[in-house]
Amino acid sequence: MATHSTLSRRVGTIAAAVIASALVLSGCASGDTAPAASGGSDEEASYGEISVQYSWIKNEEFAGEFYAYENGYYDEAGFSDVIGVAGPDTGVAKLLSGTVQVALSDAASVGAAVAEQDAPLKIIGATFQKNPFTILSLADGGDIATPEDLIGKKIGVQDSNASVFAALLAANDIDPSELEIVPVDFDPTPLINGEVDGFMAYLTNEAITVEMAGYPVTNLAYAENGLPYVAETFTVTDQYLAENRDLIKAFLTAEIKGWTDTFTQPIDDTVSLVTKYYNESAAAGELTFGELDPAKVAAGIEAQALLISTEETESNGLFTISDDLKEQTLASLATSGWKLTVDDLFDTTIIDEIYAENPDLLDYLP
Repeated sequence: MATHSTLSRRVGTIAAAVIASALVLSGCASGDTAPAASGGSDEEASYGEISVQYSWIKNEEFAGEFYAYENGYYDEAGFSDVIGVAGPDTGVAKLLSGTVQVALSDAASVGAAVAEQDAPLKIIGATFQKNPFTILSLADGGDIATPEDLIGKKIGVQDSNASVFAALLAANDIDPSELEIVPVDFDPTPLINGEVDGFMAYLTNEAITVEMAGYPVTNLAYAENGLPYVAETFTVTDQYLAENRDLIKAFLTAEIKGWTDTFTQPIDDTVSLVTKYYNESAAAGELTFGELDPAKVAAGIEAQALLISTEETESNGLFTISDDLKEQTLASLATSGWKLTVDDLFDTTIIDEIYAENPDLLDYLP
């Protein structure tokens, strides 16, 4: 198995310096941009403005957030503005510096920061109940179907995903020296051109893009190969959580309503909504990748629905994380030497309170 020190160096080269400096700043970041209300109903609340870091560009991955804007759920919750910051970005450093108040991240990135840097962060909910990461390869190329197939291959990995890829290797007793890691961005062209044998991707995004371009693909899904952890995690600092519980409850309630719409509204309407916000993001100069293909957007929406709606969320509600899934997540991180307890990484009491107080929010399926 890859050692703890090996993985520490890989994570450290990407994030340790910025996290260390951000930890100093975090003591000053008290969430003043979004003051907590003194109590009362959502109609009486006035939470001001908050910033939310998205893990990726503004595409179908954030359809629920777009519905929350479009249908006024953030307004109803008492926010003057919810600023969605386009990624790609794990959000860890920005949370610690106070640049954003909430980040949509992943358990490996957050867990690494907590374990390696003692970062005061908590996962308070998760959009994806299943890890969406995959090593994408061409069926007539690298054809990487098992972890052992990674050995000797060139694998394209984005800087922001390095800690997650390190966790996959560790979970399968593969040392990084047994393969070649090639820095890439998020465009899968190097895979199509044969520059790499495998490409770190999302099952809901690049895997669909390449297949729809006419290339038969093979996916090595992380969730089925040692890393069944939660992703698109709602993450905040410990201090922000302690000082803004009512605000966070209002925010998550608006998010639940928005994501409920992705299951109850016609998919064509959702595609149109995603296209609108994507085009606005492009016009604002944020990262985008050309024009959206409506068929690809629809396929992505359907694929991610399988990661969001599970037996557990159907019973317990969107964004909930069961005790079993928490333990699976911790076991996944432990393979990388990141040994954490449930209390180190999770605080899902607010999401549980939301459903206890509003059981009608459980009815999200049409």
